[in-house]
Amino acid sequence: MKVLASLRSAAPAPAVTAGLVTVLVGVTSSAAVVFSAARAAGADASELASWMFALGLGLGVTSIGLSLRYRTPIVTAWSTPGAALLATGLVGVPMSRAVGAFLLSALLILVSGVTGWFARVMDALPVPLTAALLAGVLLQFGTDLFTAMHGRFAVAFPMFAAYLLARRLLPRYAVLAALAVGVAATTVTGGWHTAGLRLSAPAPVFTAPDLDWRVLLSVGVPLYVVTMTGQNLPGVAVLRNSGYDVPVSPLLGWTGAVNAVLAPFGAFGLNLAAITAAICTGEQAHPDRSRRYLAAVWAGVFYLCVAALGGTIGALLTAMPRELVLGIAGIGLLGTIGGSLHTALGDERHREAAVVTFLATASGMTLLGIGSAFWGLLAGVCTLLAARLPVPGRRPRAPRPGPERSAPGDEAGAPAVPGGATGDDAPGSSVPAGSTGS
Repeated sequence: MKVLASLRSAAPAPAVTAGLVTVLVGVTSSAAVVFSAARAAGADASELASWMFALGLGLGVTSIGLSLRYRTPIVTAWSTPGAALLATGLVGVPMSRAVGAFLLSALLILVSGVTGWFARVMDALPVPLTAALLAGVLLQFGTDLFTAMHGRFAVAFPMFAAYLLARRLLPRYAVLAALAVGVAATTVTGGWHTAGLRLSAPAPVFTAPDLDWRVLLSVGVPLYVVTMTGQNLPGVAVLRNSGYDVPVSPLLGWTGAVNAVLAPFGAFGLNLAAITAAICTGEQAHPDRSRRYLAAVWAGVFYLCVAALGGTIGALLTAMPRELVLGIAGIGLLGTIGGSLHTALGDERHREAAVVTFLATASGMTLLGIGSAFWGLLAGVCTLLAARLPVPGRRPRAPRPGPERSAPGDEAGAPAVPGGATGDDAPGSSVPAGSTGS
Protein backbone atom coordinates (compact mmCIF):
# COMPACT_ATOMS: atom_id res chain seq x y z
CA MET A 1 0.00 0.00 0.00
CA LYS A 2 2.89 2.36 0.80
CA VAL A 3 4.40 1.69 -2.61
CA LEU A 4 1.06 2.42 -4.29
CA ALA A 5 0.68 5.63 -2.31
CA SER A 6 4.20 6.71 -3.28
CA LEU A 7 3.47 5.99 -6.92
CA ARG A 8 0.29 8.04 -6.80
CA SER A 9 2.20 10.88 -5.17
CA ALA A 10 4.93 10.88 -7.82
CA ALA A 11 2.64 10.24 -10.78
CA PRO A 12 -0.79 11.82 -10.19
CA ALA A 13 -3.01 11.26 -13.21
CA PRO A 14 -3.61 14.97 -13.99
CA ALA A 15 0.14 15.71 -13.93
CA VAL A 16 0.98 12.76 -16.15
CA THR A 17 -1.78 13.75 -18.57
CA ALA A 18 -0.53 17.34 -18.65
CA GLY A 19 2.99 16.13 -19.35
CA LEU A 20 1.79 13.92 -22.19
CA VAL A 21 -0.33 16.69 -23.74
CA THR A 22 2.61 19.08 -23.42
CA VAL A 23 4.85 16.81 -25.47
CA LEU A 24 2.14 15.98 -28.00
CA VAL A 25 1.42 19.66 -28.62
CA GLY A 26 5.07 20.71 -28.57
CA VAL A 27 6.31 18.04 -30.95
CA THR A 28 3.40 17.58 -33.34
CA SER A 29 2.94 21.31 -33.89
CA SER A 30 6.44 21.83 -35.26
CA ALA A 31 8.17 18.52 -36.03
CA ALA A 32 7.65 19.12 -39.75
CA VAL A 33 9.46 22.47 -39.46
CA VAL A 34 12.41 20.77 -37.75
CA PHE A 35 12.61 18.19 -40.51
CA SER A 36 12.50 20.97 -43.11
CA ALA A 37 15.40 22.72 -41.38
CA ALA A 38 17.43 19.52 -41.28
CA ARG A 39 16.73 18.80 -44.93
CA ALA A 40 17.78 22.34 -45.85
CA ALA A 41 21.22 21.57 -44.37
CA GLY A 42 21.40 18.38 -46.41
CA ALA A 43 20.75 15.99 -43.51
CA ASP A 44 20.32 12.34 -44.40
CA ALA A 45 18.07 9.87 -42.54
CA SER A 46 20.64 9.14 -39.82
CA GLU A 47 21.30 12.84 -39.22
CA LEU A 48 17.56 13.52 -39.03
CA ALA A 49 17.27 10.83 -36.37
CA SER A 50 20.23 12.36 -34.54
CA TRP A 51 18.54 15.77 -34.50
CA MET A 52 15.43 14.31 -32.86
CA PHE A 53 17.55 12.34 -30.40
CA ALA A 54 19.57 15.41 -29.36
CA LEU A 55 16.50 17.65 -29.06
CA GLY A 56 14.49 15.07 -27.09
CA LEU A 57 17.42 14.38 -24.76
CA GLY A 58 18.07 18.09 -24.16
CA LEU A 59 14.42 18.87 -23.47
CA GLY A 60 14.04 15.86 -21.18
CA VAL A 61 17.13 16.62 -19.13
CA THR A 62 16.41 20.33 -18.73
CA SER A 63 12.68 19.95 -18.02
CA ILE A 64 13.28 17.30 -15.36
CA GLY A 65 16.39 18.87 -13.84
CA LEU A 66 15.18 22.48 -13.64
CA SER A 67 11.69 21.52 -12.43
CA LEU A 68 13.10 19.38 -9.61
CA ARG A 69 15.71 22.00 -8.72
CA TYR A 70 13.24 24.90 -8.40
CA ARG A 71 10.06 22.90 -7.61
CA THR A 72 8.43 24.86 -10.42
CA PRO A 73 6.79 23.64 -13.67
CA ILE A 74 9.67 24.62 -15.97
CA VAL A 75 9.16 23.18 -19.44
CA THR A 76 11.71 23.60 -22.19
CA ALA A 77 11.16 23.35 -25.94
CA TRP A 78 13.00 23.65 -29.19
CA SER A 79 12.86 26.99 -30.97
CA THR A 80 10.11 26.76 -33.56
CA PRO A 81 10.78 30.24 -35.01
CA GLY A 82 14.44 29.22 -35.01
CA ALA A 83 13.60 26.08 -37.00
CA ALA A 84 11.60 28.16 -39.47
CA LEU A 85 14.57 30.49 -39.88
CA LEU A 86 16.90 27.53 -40.43
CA ALA A 87 14.59 26.02 -43.05
CA THR A 88 15.43 28.96 -45.32
CA GLY A 89 18.80 30.08 -43.94
CA LEU A 90 20.56 26.72 -44.17
CA VAL A 91 19.87 26.03 -47.85
CA GLY A 92 23.21 25.10 -49.37
CA VAL A 93 25.04 25.33 -46.02
CA PRO A 94 27.10 22.24 -45.08
CA MET A 95 26.07 20.48 -41.89
CA SER A 96 29.37 21.30 -40.16
CA ARG A 97 28.81 25.04 -40.64
CA ALA A 98 25.19 24.72 -39.56
CA VAL A 99 26.40 23.10 -36.31
CA GLY A 100 28.78 26.04 -35.86
CA ALA A 101 25.79 28.39 -36.00
CA PHE A 102 23.92 26.23 -33.45
CA LEU A 103 26.92 26.41 -31.13
CA LEU A 104 27.21 30.20 -31.39
CA SER A 105 23.51 30.69 -30.60
CA ALA A 106 23.77 28.37 -27.58
CA LEU A 107 26.83 30.19 -26.24
CA LEU A 108 25.12 33.58 -26.64
CA ILE A 109 22.14 32.29 -24.63
CA LEU A 110 24.56 31.02 -21.99
CA VAL A 111 26.20 34.46 -21.80
CA SER A 112 22.76 36.10 -21.51
CA GLY A 113 22.09 33.93 -18.47
CA VAL A 114 25.47 34.49 -16.86
CA THR A 115 25.37 38.29 -17.24
CA GLY A 116 21.75 38.57 -16.08
CA TRP A 117 20.76 41.28 -18.56
CA PHE A 118 17.68 39.42 -19.79
CA ALA A 119 16.35 39.00 -16.23
CA ARG A 120 16.69 42.73 -15.62
CA VAL A 121 14.65 43.49 -18.73
CA MET A 122 11.89 41.11 -17.62
CA ASP A 123 11.80 42.61 -14.11
CA ALA A 124 11.18 46.06 -15.58
CA LEU A 125 8.12 45.03 -17.61
CA PRO A 126 4.64 45.71 -16.12
CA VAL A 127 2.67 42.53 -15.41
CA PRO A 128 -0.34 43.54 -17.59
CA LEU A 129 1.92 43.78 -20.64
CA THR A 130 3.46 40.34 -20.14
CA ALA A 131 -0.03 38.92 -19.56
CA ALA A 132 -1.23 40.49 -22.81
CA LEU A 133 1.82 39.07 -24.55
CA LEU A 134 0.95 35.58 -23.33
CA ALA A 135 -2.71 35.95 -24.36
CA GLY A 136 -1.65 37.05 -27.83
CA VAL A 137 0.72 34.11 -28.23
CA LEU A 138 -1.96 31.61 -27.17
CA LEU A 139 -4.93 33.13 -29.02
CA GLN A 140 -4.38 31.15 -32.20
CA PHE A 141 -4.46 27.89 -30.27
CA GLY A 142 -7.80 28.85 -28.74
CA THR A 143 -9.37 29.62 -32.11
CA ASP A 144 -7.83 26.48 -33.63
CA LEU A 145 -10.13 24.43 -31.40
CA PHE A 146 -13.11 25.67 -33.41
CA THR A 147 -11.20 25.62 -36.70
CA ALA A 148 -10.69 21.91 -36.06
CA MET A 149 -14.48 21.50 -35.86
CA HIS A 150 -14.73 22.87 -39.37
CA GLY A 151 -12.09 20.44 -40.61
CA ARG A 152 -13.18 17.32 -38.74
CA PHE A 153 -16.35 17.92 -36.73
CA ALA A 154 -16.72 14.23 -35.77
CA VAL A 155 -13.44 14.44 -33.82
CA ALA A 156 -13.25 17.99 -32.45
CA PHE A 157 -16.86 18.44 -31.32
CA PRO A 158 -17.06 15.22 -29.22
CA MET A 159 -13.83 16.31 -27.51
CA PHE A 160 -15.30 19.71 -26.66
CA ALA A 161 -18.58 18.17 -25.47
CA ALA A 162 -16.71 15.64 -23.31
CA TYR A 163 -14.67 18.44 -21.80
CA LEU A 164 -17.74 20.49 -20.89
CA LEU A 165 -19.42 17.48 -19.32
CA ALA A 166 -16.31 16.44 -17.39
CA ARG A 167 -15.82 20.01 -16.12
CA ARG A 168 -19.16 19.57 -14.37
CA LEU A 169 -18.71 16.01 -13.10
CA LEU A 170 -14.92 15.35 -12.91
CA PRO A 171 -13.16 18.72 -13.27
CA ARG A 172 -9.69 17.35 -12.44
CA TYR A 173 -9.91 14.91 -15.35
CA ALA A 174 -11.68 17.12 -17.90
CA VAL A 175 -8.74 17.34 -20.31
CA LEU A 176 -7.95 13.64 -19.94
CA ALA A 177 -11.60 12.85 -20.79
CA ALA A 178 -11.44 15.11 -23.85
CA LEU A 179 -8.24 13.42 -25.02
CA ALA A 180 -9.69 9.92 -24.56
CA VAL A 181 -12.84 10.84 -26.50
CA GLY A 182 -10.73 12.43 -29.23
CA VAL A 183 -8.60 9.30 -29.63
CA ALA A 184 -11.72 7.11 -29.73
CA ALA A 185 -13.45 9.38 -32.26
CA THR A 186 -10.34 9.42 -34.46
CA THR A 187 -10.19 5.62 -34.35
CA VAL A 188 -13.87 5.25 -35.24
CA THR A 189 -13.63 7.69 -38.14
CA GLY A 190 -10.40 6.16 -39.45
CA GLY A 191 -8.27 9.24 -38.99
CA TRP A 192 -4.98 7.55 -38.09
CA HIS A 193 -2.29 7.35 -40.78
CA THR A 194 -0.09 4.41 -39.82
CA ALA A 195 1.38 3.47 -43.21
CA GLY A 196 5.16 3.17 -43.02
CA LEU A 197 5.27 3.35 -39.23
CA ARG A 198 8.14 1.31 -37.77
CA LEU A 199 10.36 1.42 -34.69
CA SER A 200 14.11 2.06 -34.85
CA ALA A 201 16.78 2.74 -32.23
CA PRO A 202 18.43 6.18 -32.14
CA ALA A 203 21.95 6.54 -33.54
CA PRO A 204 23.54 9.90 -32.56
CA VAL A 205 25.73 11.37 -35.29
CA PHE A 206 28.53 13.72 -34.19
CA THR A 207 29.38 16.58 -36.55
CA ALA A 208 32.40 18.75 -35.75
CA PRO A 209 31.46 22.45 -35.93
CA ASP A 210 32.96 24.64 -38.63
CA LEU A 211 32.95 28.28 -37.52
CA ASP A 212 32.49 30.11 -40.80
CA TRP A 213 31.98 33.83 -40.00
CA ARG A 214 29.45 34.35 -42.80
CA VAL A 215 27.20 31.55 -41.56
CA LEU A 216 27.68 32.66 -37.96
CA LEU A 217 26.45 36.17 -38.80
CA SER A 218 23.69 35.17 -41.21
CA VAL A 219 22.35 32.17 -39.26
CA GLY A 220 23.84 31.95 -35.75
CA VAL A 221 23.08 35.49 -34.58
CA PRO A 222 19.52 35.59 -36.04
CA LEU A 223 18.86 32.18 -34.48
CA TYR A 224 19.84 33.62 -31.08
CA VAL A 225 17.65 36.71 -31.58
CA VAL A 226 14.49 34.84 -32.60
CA THR A 227 14.99 32.28 -29.83
CA MET A 228 15.28 34.98 -27.16
CA THR A 229 12.43 37.15 -28.43
CA GLY A 230 10.09 34.49 -29.78
CA GLN A 231 10.54 31.80 -27.12
CA ASN A 232 12.39 32.84 -23.96
CA LEU A 233 10.53 36.15 -23.64
CA PRO A 234 7.00 34.66 -23.64
CA GLY A 235 8.35 31.64 -21.73
CA VAL A 236 9.32 33.84 -18.79
CA ALA A 237 5.97 35.64 -19.10
CA VAL A 238 4.13 32.33 -18.67
CA LEU A 239 5.96 31.55 -15.43
CA ARG A 240 5.62 35.07 -14.02
CA ASN A 241 1.93 35.37 -14.89
CA SER A 242 1.22 32.00 -13.31
CA GLY A 243 2.70 33.16 -10.00
CA TYR A 244 6.10 31.42 -10.28
CA ASP A 245 8.82 33.97 -9.58
CA VAL A 246 11.87 31.89 -10.46
CA PRO A 247 15.33 33.29 -11.21
CA VAL A 248 15.55 33.74 -14.98
CA SER A 249 19.33 33.84 -15.42
CA PRO A 250 20.05 30.28 -14.22
CA LEU A 251 17.31 28.92 -16.49
CA LEU A 252 18.87 30.59 -19.52
CA GLY A 253 22.35 29.56 -18.44
CA TRP A 254 21.44 25.87 -18.13
CA THR A 255 19.48 25.71 -21.38
CA GLY A 256 22.35 27.41 -23.20
CA ALA A 257 24.94 25.08 -21.65
CA VAL A 258 23.00 21.89 -22.47
CA ASN A 259 22.34 23.20 -25.98
CA ALA A 260 26.06 23.83 -26.51
CA VAL A 261 26.92 20.27 -25.47
CA LEU A 262 24.30 18.73 -27.78
CA ALA A 263 24.75 21.12 -30.74
CA PRO A 264 27.19 18.80 -32.58
CA PHE A 265 24.43 16.15 -32.59
CA GLY A 266 21.78 18.48 -34.04
CA ALA A 267 20.29 20.41 -31.09
CA PHE A 268 19.77 23.76 -32.81
CA GLY A 269 17.85 25.67 -30.12
CA LEU A 270 16.76 24.77 -26.58
CA ASN A 271 14.78 27.41 -24.72
CA LEU A 272 12.00 28.02 -22.22
CA ALA A 273 8.64 26.89 -23.54
CA ALA A 274 5.69 29.26 -23.75
CA ILE A 275 2.57 27.52 -25.03
CA THR A 276 3.48 24.09 -23.72
CA ALA A 277 4.62 25.57 -20.41
CA ALA A 278 1.17 27.09 -19.99
CA ILE A 279 -0.28 23.57 -20.15
CA CYS A 280 1.71 22.63 -17.04
CA THR A 281 1.09 25.70 -14.86
CA GLY A 282 -2.68 25.59 -14.38
CA GLU A 283 -4.98 24.05 -11.80
CA GLN A 284 -5.63 20.80 -13.59
CA ALA A 285 -1.96 19.83 -13.64
CA HIS A 286 -2.37 19.46 -9.89
CA PRO A 287 -4.80 21.10 -7.45
CA ASP A 288 -1.82 22.04 -5.27
CA ARG A 289 0.21 24.82 -6.94
CA SER A 290 3.38 23.66 -5.21
CA ARG A 291 3.04 20.20 -6.81
CA ARG A 292 2.50 21.28 -10.42
CA TYR A 293 6.17 20.86 -11.14
CA LEU A 294 5.39 17.14 -11.44
CA ALA A 295 3.63 17.87 -14.75
CA ALA A 296 6.84 19.38 -16.15
CA VAL A 297 8.86 16.45 -14.81
CA TRP A 298 6.58 14.02 -16.64
CA ALA A 299 6.85 16.16 -19.77
CA GLY A 300 10.60 15.65 -19.48
CA VAL A 301 10.10 11.90 -19.15
CA PHE A 302 8.02 11.85 -22.33
CA TYR A 303 10.66 13.96 -24.11
CA LEU A 304 13.20 11.29 -23.21
CA CYS A 305 10.85 8.83 -24.90
CA VAL A 306 10.98 11.06 -27.98
CA ALA A 307 14.77 10.81 -27.85
CA ALA A 308 14.58 7.02 -27.55
CA LEU A 309 12.33 6.80 -30.59
CA GLY A 310 14.82 8.74 -32.69
CA GLY A 311 14.02 8.39 -36.38
CA THR A 312 10.64 6.81 -35.66
CA ILE A 313 9.19 9.98 -34.19
CA GLY A 314 8.44 11.63 -37.53
CA ALA A 315 6.32 8.75 -38.77
CA LEU A 316 4.69 8.41 -35.36
CA LEU A 317 3.66 12.05 -35.31
CA THR A 318 2.36 12.09 -38.84
CA ALA A 319 0.06 9.20 -37.87
CA MET A 320 -1.84 11.56 -35.57
CA PRO A 321 -4.47 13.71 -37.31
CA ARG A 322 -3.92 17.45 -37.08
CA GLU A 323 -7.44 18.11 -35.76
CA LEU A 324 -6.83 15.93 -32.72
CA VAL A 325 -3.74 17.95 -31.79
CA LEU A 326 -5.46 21.30 -32.41
CA GLY A 327 -8.49 20.27 -30.38
CA ILE A 328 -6.65 19.08 -27.29
CA ALA A 329 -4.31 22.08 -27.35
CA GLY A 330 -7.18 24.55 -27.58
CA ILE A 331 -9.12 22.86 -24.78
CA GLY A 332 -6.08 22.72 -22.54
CA LEU A 333 -5.31 26.43 -22.93
CA LEU A 334 -8.79 27.94 -22.48
CA GLY A 335 -8.23 28.79 -18.83
CA THR A 336 -4.80 30.30 -19.40
CA ILE A 337 -6.08 32.54 -22.18
CA GLY A 338 -8.95 33.77 -20.02
CA GLY A 339 -6.74 34.34 -17.00
CA SER A 340 -4.16 36.23 -19.06
CA LEU A 341 -6.79 38.55 -20.50
CA HIS A 342 -8.17 39.16 -17.00
CA THR A 343 -4.75 40.20 -15.72
CA ALA A 344 -3.92 42.24 -18.83
CA LEU A 345 -7.10 44.32 -18.72
CA GLY A 346 -7.66 44.55 -14.97
CA ASP A 347 -5.45 47.61 -14.39
CA GLU A 348 -6.89 50.70 -16.06
CA ARG A 349 -3.51 52.46 -16.08
CA HIS A 350 -2.03 49.84 -18.42
CA ARG A 351 -5.15 48.77 -20.27
CA GLU A 352 -4.52 50.53 -23.58
CA ALA A 353 -0.90 49.39 -23.71
CA ALA A 354 -2.00 45.84 -22.88
CA VAL A 355 -4.59 45.87 -25.69
CA VAL A 356 -1.95 47.05 -28.17
CA THR A 357 0.43 44.33 -26.97
CA PHE A 358 -2.27 41.68 -27.29
CA LEU A 359 -3.38 42.72 -30.79
CA ALA A 360 0.12 43.12 -32.19
CA THR A 361 1.24 39.78 -30.76
CA ALA A 362 -1.89 37.95 -31.95
CA SER A 363 -1.45 39.38 -35.45
CA GLY A 364 1.47 37.02 -36.09
CA MET A 365 3.42 39.69 -38.00
CA THR A 366 7.11 39.19 -38.71
CA LEU A 367 9.52 42.07 -39.34
CA LEU A 368 13.25 41.69 -40.00
CA GLY A 369 12.91 37.97 -39.32
CA ILE A 370 11.71 38.61 -35.74
CA GLY A 371 8.33 37.29 -34.63
CA SER A 372 5.28 39.09 -33.30
CA ALA A 373 6.00 38.39 -29.61
CA PHE A 374 8.87 40.88 -29.67
CA TRP A 375 7.08 43.49 -31.77
CA GLY A 376 3.91 43.18 -29.73
CA LEU A 377 5.76 43.86 -26.50
CA LEU A 378 7.67 46.73 -28.11
CA ALA A 379 4.41 48.26 -29.35
CA GLY A 380 2.91 47.97 -25.87
CA VAL A 381 5.93 49.60 -24.22
CA CYS A 382 5.85 52.46 -26.75
CA THR A 383 2.13 52.95 -26.06
CA LEU A 384 2.78 53.03 -22.33
CA LEU A 385 5.62 55.55 -22.69
CA ALA A 386 3.56 57.76 -25.02
CA ALA A 387 0.72 57.85 -22.48
CA ARG A 388 3.17 59.06 -19.84
CA LEU A 389 4.63 61.92 -21.90
CA PRO A 390 3.94 65.28 -20.25
CA VAL A 391 1.57 67.63 -22.11
CA PRO A 392 2.87 71.23 -22.32
CA GLY A 393 0.84 73.60 -20.16
CA ARG A 394 -0.96 70.82 -18.26
CA ARG A 395 -0.18 69.94 -14.67
CA PRO A 396 0.45 66.21 -14.19
CA ARG A 397 -2.28 64.33 -12.34
CA ALA A 398 -1.56 62.28 -9.28
CA PRO A 399 -1.48 58.61 -10.28
CA ARG A 400 -4.47 56.50 -9.33
CA PRO A 401 -3.79 53.50 -7.18
CA GLY A 402 -4.04 50.35 -9.29
CA PRO A 403 -5.92 47.24 -8.23
CA GLU A 404 -4.19 45.00 -5.76
CA ARG A 405 -2.31 42.20 -7.47
CA SER A 406 -3.94 38.96 -6.58
CA ALA A 407 -4.43 35.77 -8.47
CA PRO A 408 -7.84 35.84 -10.13
CA GLY A 409 -9.99 33.28 -8.49
CA ASP A 410 -8.44 33.70 -5.03
CA GLU A 411 -10.93 34.18 -2.24
CA ALA A 412 -11.41 37.63 -0.78
CA GLY A 413 -8.67 38.43 1.66
CA ALA A 414 -6.35 35.74 0.33
CA PRO A 415 -2.73 36.86 -0.05
CA ALA A 416 -1.68 37.95 -3.53
CA VAL A 417 0.35 35.54 -5.59
CA PRO A 418 3.86 36.90 -6.24
CA GLY A 419 4.34 38.12 -9.77
CA GLY A 420 0.65 38.45 -10.58
CA ALA A 421 -1.00 35.20 -11.63
CA THR A 422 -2.83 34.88 -14.87
CA GLY A 423 -5.85 33.31 -13.33
CA ASP A 424 -4.92 29.71 -14.05
CA ASP A 425 -6.53 28.93 -10.70
CA ALA A 426 -9.73 30.80 -11.46
CA PRO A 427 -12.97 28.87 -11.32
CA GLY A 428 -13.48 27.24 -14.67
CA SER A 429 -9.78 27.08 -15.49
CA SER A 430 -9.29 24.61 -18.25
CA VAL A 431 -5.56 24.15 -18.43
CA PRO A 432 -4.74 20.47 -18.34
CA ALA A 433 -2.20 20.95 -15.94
CA GLY A 434 -1.71 24.42 -15.36
CA SER A 435 4.57 30.68 -31.06
CA THR A 436 5.60 29.78 -31.27
CA GLY A 437 6.04 26.27 -31.39
CA SER A 438 6.11 25.19 -28.06
